[in-house]
Parts: sequence; structure tokens; C-alpha cells
Amino acid sequence: MNGADRPLELDFLRAVFESVGAGLFITDTSGRLTASNAWADRLLDRDTGQMRGQDLHDLLHRQADGRTIPRDECRVLSVLTTGSPAEGSDEFYLRADGTTVPIIWAATPLVRQGKVEGAVIVFHDFSLHRRAADQQATHLMALEELTERLTIVAEISAVLSSTLDVPKMLHRLVRLLVPELGDWAAVDLRTHPQADDMRRLVVRCDDRCGEDHVCSDTLLGPLPPLTEAPSASALARVMRGGRPLRLDAGDLTPQAPLARAHRDLFDRLGGHSAVVVPLSTTRQVFGVLTVARSGERPPCTEADLLVLADIGRRAGLVLDNAQLFDQQRQLAETMQRQLLTPLPQVDHLQMAARYQPAESAAEIGGDWYDAFLLADGVTTMVIGDVVGHDLKAAAHMAEVRNMLRALAWDRQEPPSLIMRRLDEAMTNTSDAPMATAIFARIEGQEGGPWQLHWVNAGHPPPLLVTYDGQARYLEAGHGPLLGMDSVLHLGLGWPDAREKLPARSTLLLYTDGLVESRTRSIDGGLAQLRRDAAELAHRDVEDFCDELLARLAPSGDDVALLALRIPERGEGRGGEPPPRQHSHSPAAPNRAAPGSQVEDTEVRDTS
Repeated sequence: MNGADRPLELDFLRAVFESVGAGLFITDTSGRLTASNAWADRLLDRDTGQMRGQDLHDLLHRQADGRTIPRDECRVLSVLTTGSPAEGSDEFYLRADGTTVPIIWAATPLVRQGKVEGAVIVFHDFSLHRRAADQQATHLMALEELTERLTIVAEISAVLSSTLDVPKMLHRLVRLLVPELGDWAAVDLRTHPQADDMRRLVVRCDDRCGEDHVCSDTLLGPLPPLTEAPSASALARVMRGGRPLRLDAGDLTPQAPLARAHRDLFDRLGGHSAVVVPLSTTRQVFGVLTVARSGERPPCTEADLLVLADIGRRAGLVLDNAQLFDQQRQLAETMQRQLLTPLPQVDHLQMAARYQPAESAAEIGGDWYDAFLLADGVTTMVIGDVVGHDLKAAAHMAEVRNMLRALAWDRQEPPSLIMRRLDEAMTNTSDAPMATAIFARIEGQEGGPWQLHWVNAGHPPPLLVTYDGQARYLEAGHGPLLGMDSVLHLGLGWPDAREKLPARSTLLLYTDGLVESRTRSIDGGLAQLRRDAAELAHRDVEDFCDELLARLAPSGDDVALLALRIPERGEGRGGEPPPRQHSHSPAAPNRAAPGSQVEDTEVRDTS
């Protein structure tokens, strides 16, 4: 949370404490008191400083005659284990003078990011209610309203922290606001952080509009630009001034374009008043939230305004975070796409590659693939994944990828020695963390036969699919992750492995995002990949990659694929030109590095 925003939250909490009109305790998860208000001190004739840090049940909870009560019978603290609100009127608290006072109470769990972090207990002297029925009804209503407000704020906080998908977050937000705090609600946002153009993204009305809310959907879309004077409309005043305000329907004048946009909401959805609050941080106003009331429902109170203003501030922080994550995502994706390698075309060897970025900016990592010709004419294939999921991981990926390229070109050595040199270079010249990788040489005479000569540094094994539909993982050549052996001094190594590549077979290298997700174990993903790849053995290599992505439907992590199709035995001898690979429409435009000289080969980004 921005430090400058904290006074607003403290003012909001202080207003809640003072407006309750009853005793209020806050406990931690163990039931120890962390705060109380002046009402609680007066009702129990106790001092806040002396109570703080003591166990609520042990200190105060008694039977009417002052006897202690077993802790497991304490309904007040049950909310800490059940996570559900509770209330009652048959409990007694112990005063400082040793007498007891009957209380009416309501307890609500404090939930943050799905975790109970304490409880709020609101209580009052129940003897006063017994003497005055009308006063009892008033306080009961206040307690119920407070419980509802605390619940709404807790639910909204959970919704705002659940996703960085802005439209989804805003739809969830207004569903909680209507009808609890208003009969309809609308959210208007800038189309760009620095733009004056506005757009209405969400409108939510009560059940009068029907289950599908058809009338509210027709109000969505572009709004007039934010170019008029702030005094011309409520929306402009809030956007320019960043302060919430109350709005009466009768005060709306249709002269200004933005005022007409607000007038349309009242004309279509009804209502006599509204509260308009900014969705903002201390640095920027992203948009406004309008919550209106209609019929005989009274206008929003000062407490309602404080609650909605706090909700707007919380939503503004989420919008700010979403903007920062989007910028990070774009930068990381741009970096990775610039490193997508144009694939070489050699002796009828057909290659296809795919890169699919993560759905969330927080999951963008260091996946990469590479393929290039060495000085001795051998074709290489590389797949790798640097540990981490952020922009730094993408930068380290570029560093490791370039070091491997340089070492492989400079040294015509077995893959095991190249991998060891890369491990030493990462340890001594780079701050890149651990990484997994496969480095392979595709060796053979012109026209075949072909052989895979590779080494595996902690990466998921290559998959070999023969033309007759048999698929198996190549488990040999396995060694430790890059960056682990040199740091821990384990004395491990990377053994070279060799495997014949039958005619018309397909070799697949991939990153773990293809086979592992939050809903699927890596073992289950590997089994599915083997089955699907076997069924696709006869497909064109481009279709092979596209169909694998479609069937496995990876989500969460980013994914890289690199596939090689071995030609018929003898194909390519005698100067016969390589067959042209088929082209299929990818999910996004093809991308190749500037200046690349690659014939009939596609590198597809499936974002």
C-alpha cells in the first residue's frame, strides 16, 4: 500500500470505530486483544492499555455469577475457527470491579486474501435494551448494519486482490455493491492512463432490469472526452479533483457532454441520488465509480460515502498494479520475442517452433528455444528454462542463451563439454540463477542416416515419435541443473547420449509449461503428451505443433516447443531441393528476427 494512502484508511477506520455506538474489540488469531474503543472501556470500566495483549476469553468471558466458562464453549471466538460471523445475547463480560454485565454481541472474522487474520467483536450492555425496547431495536439494527458493512468490505477486498484482469475485477466489484449499497452502479475508466478519452466498462442494476441486465448493457461504450471544465459535470469534477461527492438527480444538467452521459444513467435506470467516487491512487485517477439509489431508499449517508471512497481507493491500487504488471508483461514478451530464433533449413530437415507467453505477467519467465548451424556444418537444437517468473528471469534467459551460442560456435566439442563450460561461465561471469536446458547435435551424412547427440541439464526429456505411431521419452544424457553443480561442488557431470533418428520420425523438445500446471501433475502431462504425439505422428510438422498445443491447452506458465522432422532415407542427395513446408495460419502473426535468411520455415508465436 502506498504510504500516502494510509491516512485515508486510518480516517475510515477511525470513523467506523466512532460511529458504532457500542463497544468494539479486535483480536488476533489466538484471541488476544489488539485494540478496543472508548465505548468498550466505559462499558467494562477498564483501561485499554491494561487489556491489550490479554486473552479476550480468559480476561472477560464469564457466567452471570462470575464463574469461568470452558474455552471450547466460547461462541464469540468460534469465528476464528469457523470463519463465519456469529452473534448472541446471552453472554456476560467481567467488569473491573468484579461484577458482570450482560452483552449483546456480533463477531465477524477479519479475512484478508482468503485467510482469517483475527476477529471484530461489537457489543453493548444488554440490560439497557431490556429497559428500553425501542433502544434495543435501534442498536440491533446498527449491529446488523455494521456486520453487513464489515462483511462487504472484506468480500470486496478479497475480490480486488483475486485478479489483475481489470474487466473481470470490476464486474465482480459491482455485483457486490448492488443491491447492498445501491440500486445500480457504473464504472467509467480512462482508455489509457494519460488519455482524456473515457469509456463505460461496467453497469450493474438490480433485478428490475431482468436476469441479463439488458438495459444496462446498452449503456456501455465510449464516453465524451474529458476536455470540459471540471465544474461542468460531476464526472469531470471527480476525475480532475480526485475527491468523492454526492449527486442529486435533479442537479444534473444536460448541457455538458459528460453530464449528459450521467443523465442517461438516471433516465434509463432511475434513481434520486448517487455517490461518485474516484478509482485512484495518490498519483493518478483512473476512473470513477457511481453508486445510485432509487425509490424510497434513503440517500447514502456519510458512513456510506466513507465506505465507497475506501473501496474506490482500493480499486485504484489494483488498477495501478494491473497497469504495472501489464507494462512488465509487454517488456518481458518483447524481450523473449526478439530472441525467437529463425530456424535453419538443412538437408531436408524440417523444423517448427512455437512460443506461447504466460497468461499472467507474474508467470512470464525464462523459456527459450534455439536452432542454428555450427562451424562444422552440424545443426543444433536447444531448449531451456531459466529459474524464475519475472522480467529478471527473461533477462537471464537472454544471457544464458547467448553464452551457449558463443560456446557452441567456438568449440567443436561434445555436448557434455559444452554444457560444462556453460555451467562454469554462468557461475563465474553471470548472476543468472539455475537453469534447465537440452543441447543437441543433429549428426549425419547428406541424405541420412541421422543421429541425435545430446546432453540434458535437468530438463524434461526429449520425445521421439516414429512414423508408425510409437512415442517414447529419451531418458539418457541426464545431468544436474545448470548452476547447481558448480555452486554445491557435487562433482556431477553431464553424460553424452546418442540415439538413432529413424526416417520420418519427429523429435520434440519442450519446456515444462506444456505438461505441468496447477491442475495437472507433470507425470499426467507427460503421459498425455506421449499419447497425443503418437496420434499425430503422420501430421505435417507445423500441424503437429499446433495440434499439441490445442490438445494439451497449457495455461499459467509460458511454453516453448521445438520440433524436428527427419526426412526419408536418401532424400536430399543428388542436389534435389528440399520439400516446401506447408503453411498454416497461426494464432498470431509469424515472427522472425530482422535480417534473417530463412527459407520456407515458420516460427510462430501463439499468444
